[in-house]
Amino acid sequence: MEKIQIISIGLSLIFLLFVIRLIISGKLREEYSIVWIISTTILVVFSFWRKGLDVVSHIMGIYSPPNLVFTVAIFMIFIYLLHLSLIVSKLQSQNKQMGQEFALLKQKLEKNKDE
Repeated sequence: MEKIQIISIGLSLIFLLFVIRLIISGKLREEYSIVWIISTTILVVFSFWRKGLDVVSHIMGIYSPPNLVFTVAIFMIFIYLLHLSLIVSKLQSQNKQMGQEFALLKQKLEKNKDE
């Protein structure tokens, strides 16, 4: 094993343990951690299997293995951004509804206070 391979394996495993620690401590929800766990697991696999990136890029018909890395990374970022956009849209709708309900409750409270 080369030095860079040992470093990449070590850093990938440390990052995986860090993500698991964040999940256990409740700082990272499970639904958001799936992307991080999968990505880190893929990094660990390709750290151990040095020719893996060459094999996968050849199977997919991509000329240069680094192009595969960038293509997959960009695709994953787009999927994750879409997921976050859906969550933000849902939260915005819930905040609007909660604000309206709060205004109605405040109006009822003031009406009862005046009586």
